[in-house]
Amino acid sequence: MAVSPPAIPQSFRQLTREQHKAFFAAWLGYLLDGLDFVLITLVLTEIAADFHISLTRAATLVSAAFVSRWFGGLVLGAIGDRFGRKPAMVLAILAFSIGSGLCGFAWGYWSLFAFRAVVGIGMAGEYGSSATYVMESWPKAMRNRATGFLLSAYPIGGVVAALAYEVIVPAGGWRWLFYVGILPIALTLYLRRSLPEAAEWQAEVGDRPGVSTSSVLLAPGRRLSNTVLTVVLATALVLLFSQNAGAAAPWLIVLAVVCLVGFAVQLAGRTWPVMIAVMLTTFCAFLYSWPIQSLLPTYLKTDLGYDPGQVSDALTWAGLGYAAGCCVAGVVGDRLGTRRTYVFGLFLSLAFVFPVFALGSSGSVVLLWLLLFVMQATSQGISGLLPKYISDHFPTRVRAAGLGFSYNVGALGGAVAPLAGASIAERTGLGPALAGLAGVLTVVVALIVGFDVPARIGRALKVDSDAPAFTVPERTATRGI
Repeated sequence: MAVSPPAIPQSFRQLTREQHKAFFAAWLGYLLDGLDFVLITLVLTEIAADFHISLTRAATLVSAAFVSRWFGGLVLGAIGDRFGRKPAMVLAILAFSIGSGLCGFAWGYWSLFAFRAVVGIGMAGEYGSSATYVMESWPKAMRNRATGFLLSAYPIGGVVAALAYEVIVPAGGWRWLFYVGILPIALTLYLRRSLPEAAEWQAEVGDRPGVSTSSVLLAPGRRLSNTVLTVVLATALVLLFSQNAGAAAPWLIVLAVVCLVGFAVQLAGRTWPVMIAVMLTTFCAFLYSWPIQSLLPTYLKTDLGYDPGQVSDALTWAGLGYAAGCCVAGVVGDRLGTRRTYVFGLFLSLAFVFPVFALGSSGSVVLLWLLLFVMQATSQGISGLLPKYISDHFPTRVRAAGLGFSYNVGALGGAVAPLAGASIAERTGLGPALAGLAGVLTVVVALIVGFDVPARIGRALKVDSDAPAFTVPERTATRGI
């Protein structure tokens, strides 16, 4: 008598206890990541006053965390590919927690910039390791839901941060808000002791020797050159995003791009143009979303004159919309397909971006809450599909670093975003600047995803970019780590 194969889970009720535990732990880690990362956006005006710097200068502190994200995505991703997703998650949480706590002790602009860079390393590692951990623990048919529900944790963390801002800052000042950010370290003890390793990584990689991102990046013939690349790239990005590049800025931009392409060529081999296309897609996605993410609290306090309680309320509704949108996008994405759902959500969001910033200080507060909820649900919430969209391009052995590096290089758009928003706002006002950037770049991302540009590049190279296309150069496969 034939034995039928075991049923593949298609709903949350059919997941095992271990799969639920894996998701909850990663979700909680990502929530705390969102809490730590958003804190800086809430207190830009207070920091600017305390350190006697302009608001435009203070906005570069948001960018500081993005300057280091490429490094966190690459290094912690490589650790996740070689030693497992769980240890990479633990290290990521330690990094962003310690970095956040140190921000409270900052004595000036540059110390706070450096501590924010530590937060960025941890955030990058958390994104790559958590997303790969959950996806590789869940069935393939549910992976849009896995990433959508996982990313809903980030805005919830932002909501918690907004509530903390309302309670802590008026009573104790902005530094105490960062001291709270060190609390996630306690989660690492639970993760280290209680979680199993991701099933797919364990089955396909495990403790078997073989080629991974760490063996590529740390091969004997590449260690020195990659160290030089890292130092040069880090220096260029710090000078650029701290606004200290001066007349050398165009040359530093070219230098940074060359260094990033150098790493991409090593990771992706002959398909590096596909990886670059994924990075550009993510870069544009951050440019449409992060001006609002990073400068919305400032807009509410300056242009609309909101007090801390009103700012907290508005950000709570925006965060809940973001979270709800991530969950809905995951469910719809598993039914209609990742790209189709992504493009539809982006175009739908355009109906709400401009009304949010046209309402003004005389408009209804409740109407603003509603508009923020729906705008973030459709624009930011749809980004819950981005980890699935990116990870489809990478095999298991290089997935954490491939996702982490591609996403976090693209996340440099988040470093450009507050600077661009603040710069344009000097001429047009903050509201029109945020609405304009969000509207134009939303269309750009929708077109890139809709026309499936990375896949078209892959087909031109005779590589299916929706399949595990990226391979490690054969000459590094026999070298040691």
